[in-house]
Amino acid sequence: MSETMRCAVVGGGAWGTAIADRLARNGWPTMLWARELDVVESINTTHENRRFLPDLPLTPALLASDDMSHVLSDATLVVYAAPSHVLRLVVQASQPSLKAGAVLSVATKGIERETLALMTDVVEQAAPAHDVVAISGPSFAAEVAKGQPTAIVAAGASHDAAKLVQRALSAPAFRVYTSDDVVGVELGGALKNVMAVATGILDGLGMGFNPRAALMTRGLAEMTRLGVALGAKPDTFAGLAGLGDLVLTCTGALSRNRAVGVAIGQGQTLEQALAGKDSVAEGVLNTESAKALADKAGVEMPIIDATHRILFQGQSPRDAVAELMARELRPERD
Repeated sequence: MSETMRCAVVGGGAWGTAIADRLARNGWPTMLWARELDVVESINTTHENRRFLPDLPLTPALLASDDMSHVLSDATLVVYAAPSHVLRLVVQASQPSLKAGAVLSVATKGIERETLALMTDVVEQAAPAHDVVAISGPSFAAEVAKGQPTAIVAAGASHDAAKLVQRALSAPAFRVYTSDDVVGVELGGALKNVMAVATGILDGLGMGFNPRAALMTRGLAEMTRLGVALGAKPDTFAGLAGLGDLVLTCTGALSRNRAVGVAIGQGQTLEQALAGKDSVAEGVLNTESAKALADKAGVEMPIIDATHRILFQGQSPRDAVAELMARELRPERD
């Protein structure tokens, strides 16, 4: 990997900013694209993303701009961190400015609602002729920005591209593993957000630790079942992008998805739970796409179904929990 490799991060939210800061601290010339002018200004003038990562200092080496062609100019590694519902449009807008041979990495976790495509598929379709690598794993942006020890996975069909992402991001407090199971790593990152909403609903209802443990365990079984049906390796879901991210997002106080679930469990509507938030709760968006993907694959996912009924069909959380508990008895491994 060239010592002069330039990096670009597309998406100025909390996670995109944390990744860009990590790359810049590692010594790579790095620029961040953000559509929000206040984000660009605060990063360039105060070295802080006041909107999405307040009170966390960023390295002065990181520069930001709202000019995408300028940010992407001569970038060898481009990391996309836009929300899943706009990722395709963002990549399409960036495609004319991409350097030939640039490696594209996707930090977005999700399933595109209209097409049911995984995020790497979206990028490959919108910007063909580039190697694409997914990054996922248990990683709250604020803790990464603080330098807390973190481990994630870089998954790509090209081993060389995955290794490039691994080397670009790795640091003493930021460990990156590689994987060739793109489907498993991507599904783990997308589906755990839905499980976090569901876990938050239980917590909002005040149901205690037993149901939380049961939901997370059975949720992991659902995630693995769908993943295997779509060609993923079952072992991937026992790793960082599966179990690791599931534990973090379902239990961590910084989880946006869990917080939305807690609000709904406490009696708020979905609209009330989402009101006034700058950051996207991907678990809400992915509940619809995950259900559609499971239905298409013919895979039973009762927790996903129950969460969908609560969020979009008006079922009360307590009734949904009662229905889950009343399902036909069966062996655990079926």
